[in-house]
Amino acid sequence: MHPAALHLPHQRDPAPMLARTLAEWGGHADLWLFGYASLIWRPDFHVHEQRPAQVHGWHRALKMWSHVNRGTPDNPGLVFALLSGGSCRGMVLRVKRHEGEEVLHRLWDREMMTGVYDPRWLRCNTPQGPVQALAFTLSRRSPSYTGPLSPAQYRRIFASASGRYGTTHDYAHQTFHSLRSHGIHDRELETLLGLS
Repeated sequence: MHPAALHLPHQRDPAPMLARTLAEWGGHADLWLFGYASLIWRPDFHVHEQRPAQVHGWHRALKMWSHVNRGTPDNPGLVFALLSGGSCRGMVLRVKRHEGEEVLHRLWDREMMTGVYDPRWLRCNTPQGPVQALAFTLSRRSPSYTGPLSPAQYRRIFASASGRYGTTHDYAHQTFHSLRSHGIHDRELETLLGLS
């Protein structure tokens, strides 16, 4: 059993982070969100506009343990996170101002039940100009960060990990194909999927 399977990561109270994010947004303009994985293909809220976007200083990585959505405490799966360094192409999603608070509450229920992510406002460069969008980043100090994984570990996880929303393997495939449909080719993800 992998050491990460022995216990769930320490949980942080997500409520103060939601309160801070709501205050930082302020509710005076439409809300922008940066999608780099499942938010692109399963937002669970009405998106009024989406644009291709790139952020610098962060990159998409399949290096976050999932003990519920794509795995279990006994057999953790993986989900994507934004880690510091490099750059990331994804999509920015615009939510109408009057829907923003409700959407943030729904996002917290979906992404922040254990307070695992560090929500940050990132400059996202789009063809129509830059926007400040909320993104869910992960610290390498988080117990949910996997650290380096070997090809054999990825193969095992792809072959066996499944949780509330399905398998890690299907999640990675859906993300890859969704990115491709938006003209984004993630070569690192393609290499990982070639292991399965």
